[in-house]
Amino acid sequence: MSLSAENTTGNTTGNPVTSPAQDPVGKPVRSAAGDAGPAVESGVPADPQALIAARRVRIDEIDAALIGLVRERMTVSREIQEARIGSGGRRVHLAREMDILRTWGDALGKPGTALAMTLLELCRGQA
Repeated sequence: MSLSAENTTGNTTGNPVTSPAQDPVGKPVRSAAGDAGPAVESGVPADPQALIAARRVRIDEIDAALIGLVRERMTVSREIQEARIGSGGRRVHLAREMDILRTWGDALGKPGTALAMTLLELCRGQA
């Protein structure tokens, strides 16, 4: 299993999680709202405080989207657990959890594994 854009469907916040627009050379392009902030050739924004404020707004948007996705994941996980228990299986599928830990660890290193552990804990529900 791998993490992909396909796993981000169902974003209930209405805020797509995207990277900033870039020009053909790969430099950030300022949107009409100015959220990327103007940059001078040295790479230093003309108004660092405006850039910081705008980027913090974007981080807040991303955090809201992530929270929505975690809540969706919790719901889907609960449905899977109910189906598994209803058919005589166990609530937790340890091999599946190991696959998830490996996927997150491969993608993000040790912190990714820790994040996956937290997600699994949230999604296991109450015993």
